[in-house]
Amino acid sequence: MYRKILITTDGSAVSQHTACAGVKFAQQMGAEVLALFVAPEYQYPVYVEIIPPSYPSEEEYIERMRHTGEEYMGSIMRAAERAGLRHGCMTAFSDAAALKIVDVAQQQQCDLIFMGSHGRSGWGQLLLGSVTNKVLSQTTIPVLVHRLIREPAD
Repeated sequence: MYRKILITTDGSAVSQHTACAGVKFAQQMGAEVLALFVAPEYQYPVYVEIIPPSYPSEEEYIERMRHTGEEYMGSIMRAAERAGLRHGCMTAFSDAAALKIVDVAQQQQCDLIFMGSHGRSGWGQLLLGSVTNKVLSQTTIPVLVHRLIREPAD
């Protein structure tokens, strides 16, 4: 039914649990897995005439975020490998994570986006905002939302 599934992660315990569930789902479908980590874009210091020596350069920041993304997506890659699935991963940069997720899914020809929800409702959801809700409202690609009833132990 699905050939290529995009699994998103932000490195949190919730997204790691979601990613494991995503790989299991992909295994049931016999689908390829593409893991995605969206890092914020590099920010220059505001109102500073000279960049402090301790502030990372744009190149250093990009390299750190790629390394961080690889760490976050490592468990997804290992699980996909153990499941015998074709797999890949990528780190993208955007301050609008939901739009970047939709864009990557379209560019990579994914036919399902698998992502998590913290299970917040009411004011919590309204005040915190939700990348998942934004993805749902911005894409025509099916989105499978894996909802955790309670927070996982670290």
